[in-house]
Amino acid sequence: MIGTLQCVVLDCHYPPALARFYAALLGGEVDRPDPRWTLDEDWSTLHTPGGTVVAFQRVEDFHPPQWPDPAHPQQVHLDIDVEDIGAAEREVIALGGSPLRAYDGWRVYADPAGHPFCLIGRPAARPL
Repeated sequence: MIGTLQCVVLDCHYPPALARFYAALLGGEVDRPDPRWTLDEDWSTLHTPGGTVVAFQRVEDFHPPQWPDPAHPQQVHLDIDVEDIGAAEREVIALGGSPLRAYDGWRVYADPAGHPFCLIGRPAARPL
């Protein structure tokens, strides 16, 4: 095992409204304080009763999916917590993942089919 699923992230125009929609559908708490991320107009979360976290990320030029039209594909990615981001990166690449971009504390990869996902370095002092 390389890491732990932190949340599933959906792209959208307005994160707080979509978080409220899913809260009405699934139950849970919108934008509960959590040390893993900052909450603002560009990022909103839903902590569901079952423990899964769904996050909503603003994309300025968002084009909604039109399933099953491949010209307008689904837009979702996984955030995965890891203890050691360098070691996790080596394992991801060995499994066939491709690095896309590095940020301070997290990195973006593509899975072998091209779907993006993020590895999020877990600081030792930050409990989950």
